[in-house]
Amino acid sequence: MNLGILETGAPPADLKDRFGSYGDMFRRLLGPGYRYSYYDLRAGKLPDPASSHDAYLISGSASGVHDGDPWIEALKTFIRELSGGTPLVGICFGHQIMAEAYGGRVIKSPKGWGVGLHSYEIKRRAAWMSSDGVPTLKIPVSHQDQVTELPQGATVLAASEFTPYAVIEYSERRAISFQGHPEFSPEYAAALIDLRRGTLYRQDFADAAVASLQEPNDAQRVASWVRNFLDASR
Repeated sequence: MNLGILETGAPPADLKDRFGSYGDMFRRLLGPGYRYSYYDLRAGKLPDPASSHDAYLISGSASGVHDGDPWIEALKTFIRELSGGTPLVGICFGHQIMAEAYGGRVIKSPKGWGVGLHSYEIKRRAAWMSSDGVPTLKIPVSHQDQVTELPQGATVLAASEFTPYAVIEYSERRAISFQGHPEFSPEYAAALIDLRRGTLYRQDFADAAVASLQEPNDAQRVASWVRNFLDASR
């Protein structure tokens, strides 16, 4: 399968040297079963929707869906053009811009930043999710914006009080999305928090977030779900 990774952002320069790009992180997460191509959307590298890619994945970003940059509006159009055809996976910013493109709403949440390891209750199980019976999902997060209104045809699969729309399936659109970051290793997530101490995050808030990342997470479980979703579309 040819998987196009739409990179809508990049790690801070010193962290990128240590951990690689977002595309590299997804490649490590999903493994060798795909042929990967990376596209830097901020540099205008959006692929043709009718290209030879069998599926696409939209990464996270420091940008917000309402920032007004030309590449953001172009990506919304791209998402709508794919709808019901080429499978699509969205992560964090990808999760948010998909909801906006399909008719939902995203805002800068008055709840503030979600950082560290968050836990979500699984509300429904889609066909591509494992039937292991585990009732919760824990993955690293790093976001301030949130989906607050669902598009028509959206099904919420996992939620928390902080993030009511954490995992969404759009079955008729052949699309799924996650607010969290399964591609973030605990080491990268902690390094990113440390970089923002005293600026975006208070010290005590940062300490608690870093401590939470020491707990076991479900990144590999999410990776298997994404692989199941992609492989079912072959």
